[in-house]
Amino acid sequence: MNDTPEWLRDGLDHIWLPYTQMKTASLPLGVAATDGARLILEDGRTLIDGCTSWWTACHGYNHAHLADAVRRQLDVMPHVMMGGLANEQAYTLARRLADLLPGDLSRVFLAESGSVSIEVAMKMAVQYWINRGEAGHTKFVCFENSYHGDTLGTMQVGDMDQGMHGTYKDVLPQQHLLRVPIDDESRADFEYFLEQKAAEIAAVMIEPLVQGAGGFKFHDEETLKFIRFETDRHGVLLICDEIMTGFGRTGSMFACEQAGIVPDMMTLSKALTGGTLPLSATISSAQVNEVFLSDDPNTALMHGPTFMGNPLACAAANASLDLFEQEPRLEQVVAIERHMKDALPKAHDIQGVADVRVKGAIGVIELAEMRKLNWLKQRFVDCGVFIRPLKDVIYITPPFTIEQDDLAQLTNAMLQVTSEWSNEFYV
Repeated sequence: MNDTPEWLRDGLDHIWLPYTQMKTASLPLGVAATDGARLILEDGRTLIDGCTSWWTACHGYNHAHLADAVRRQLDVMPHVMMGGLANEQAYTLARRLADLLPGDLSRVFLAESGSVSIEVAMKMAVQYWINRGEAGHTKFVCFENSYHGDTLGTMQVGDMDQGMHGTYKDVLPQQHLLRVPIDDESRADFEYFLEQKAAEIAAVMIEPLVQGAGGFKFHDEETLKFIRFETDRHGVLLICDEIMTGFGRTGSMFACEQAGIVPDMMTLSKALTGGTLPLSATISSAQVNEVFLSDDPNTALMHGPTFMGNPLACAAANASLDLFEQEPRLEQVVAIERHMKDALPKAHDIQGVADVRVKGAIGVIELAEMRKLNWLKQRFVDCGVFIRPLKDVIYITPPFTIEQDDLAQLTNAMLQVTSEWSNEFYV
């Protein structure tokens, strides 16, 4: 603690840390600055960031175009409410997202966080059926290993048995948790379930292609096609949670595009602003929009966060979309994927490794069981990288702009530390 910055030492007893038992937690690393793919610590060390601040900083840190856009907006108008007022950045962003998204996803609700975007989607789904005069559609279908947020509503549509929210399982309303329909048996179960329960389902919710915080579990495009076909066939809404997968992370701008499907609603956040400011979007289709339009004020969606459509955050998001248009982001993801597919399979030879998988700019080494988590975290720091294992996986989600040498240092650290861990604690 003698070498700890004063601000960290004085504030430590007064702040809640995320997902942390604070009585036994290791001291967080004080960050003085960021640059590109790097975290510059208060003690002068530099770490290559393999997590991009929970998968947000897709363009790297401190990109000049993002910073300039935020500075310009700050000088003009940091915030105005959206109740009765409009700002150019929010309206421009809504139009640009509608143009960019597949199909008829065209009406954009702008809020502050990913969890709120899920809550809004759930609220829209329930009211969609109420507005249609079809009572009883109050339940949601979610999947094993799913994670959609930490608020009370979003916890209900996550896998509380496998996730972080088991404490609340007996006090929250229970939704329908099914297996991801990846094979004949689970597909038959999914189809039968919708046949029996469609009249009570508000929506099916899925993280397309990659289930993130639930352990980076992958499924293929055919699985998404099957889910979309069955929800259409049974008249059930489909929500695609692209908070983590959106904006290039899986190799296309949006993961659902790889399956050629269009959900009824999509949620976005994380990389929406390039990792600069909090912002989320819930985008609904024309079919959903239509049932909220009426002369009856009671059919309106009664939701409006205070910082909804914040001009600063929307300016950052518009600048981030500029970068996707002007710089070769998806090509960079292809290069990252190519490197990881070449480097990471070497981990198959390490005892205690259960699986290795790569999708877009996501690289995963899955362990048979997690042991010595804090030891792993410290060894990665010793290797000059910031990698934060999750559940039973060691993963990286680097910025798309990462240099090849830095990416190699990340993957080499994954292999080296996993091998050391196996020799020390697993064999």
